[in-house]
Amino acid sequence: MRGKDMVAMGRIVLAKRERVIMLQPWDKGVLGTTLRYPYEVRDASLYFDELPDIAIPKEMLQLAEHILDSKAADFDPSSFQDRYEEAVVAMIQAKRAGMPQPAPRSVSPGSTNVVSLMDALKRSLAADQPKPSPATKAKKPRKRIEGQGEMLLPISGKATAKVAGQKQTASTKSSKVTTGRKAG
Repeated sequence: MRGKDMVAMGRIVLAKRERVIMLQPWDKGVLGTTLRYPYEVRDASLYFDELPDIAIPKEMLQLAEHILDSKAADFDPSSFQDRYEEAVVAMIQAKRAGMPQPAPRSVSPGSTNVVSLMDALKRSLAADQPKPSPATKAKKPRKRIEGQGEMLLPISGKATAKVAGQKQTASTKSSKVTTGRKAG
């Protein structure tokens, strides 16, 4: 590959997803670079065409160059630490040594400062809304849209109120009959 100035293409599974990978000779080994699928590559004009051309003053450019020159340094990968990996390695070493694992942290029973967010939200909404006056008219029910009949709830009206009233009187009569015993 190095002599012919070529690279190899392949497929690899990373994070439960198949990706295209390019393999190229690098130093004494092979370097793998994941590539993007065509639908993942966006045209830059979609994002940058709307930005206006701005003339930056010379003083600002000089200031930016000064900041870049003062902050420039060689990249040192050893200055960065992977704290997650260090924690996993420490946990594995503790398991190998036979040390007992720390128990999961639990909330102490003395802590009673628990706030129910749902209750606080309900109180806040109740305090913000003015009480409706009894003289306000009820809203008209929405027209029924064809094909959504199964999604609509029954609306209580004159006819349903009569049926509900009849059911309620029938249930109170039957409950009087069954509760003949005295409590106590």
